[in-house]
Amino acid sequence: MWDYEHSIETNVAPQDIWRLWADVEHWGSWNAGVERIEIDGAFAPGATILMTPPGEEPIPLRIAEVVVDELFVDEARIDGLVVRTFHRIEKLDDGNLMVVYRMEISGEGADQVGPEIGPSITADWPETMAALVELARR
Repeated sequence: MWDYEHSIETNVAPQDIWRLWADVEHWGSWNAGVERIEIDGAFAPGATILMTPPGEEPIPLRIAEVVVDELFVDEARIDGLVVRTFHRIEKLDDGNLMVVYRMEISGEGADQVGPEIGPSITADWPETMAALVELARR
């Protein structure tokens, strides 16, 4: 398995982050890695998201888990690999939040392929998460 995690601390309300996550059709307003995106229904487990990164083919994602104002997990299945991305909101003791993204790549060959593809997928997370928090702050 290959994994990577990045977090950012903020003082915005959890529902402000959640509102942006649940509004899939507008992810491109804060995520430069999204050229086009659509969801086939409600933001709930089992829904399929078709996300097209700039200049690339669409990537089908399935929402695997949703806990309102706390967590959602999406996953992609690519050539025997499972790429799961966890999006978490953790409340801190001082009243702030920690917004956490975690990617896990598992399956046959993940130890070899993960380090090859994972860093390119997660490279923009610091900028993406900063843009998410900034938009939530408004």
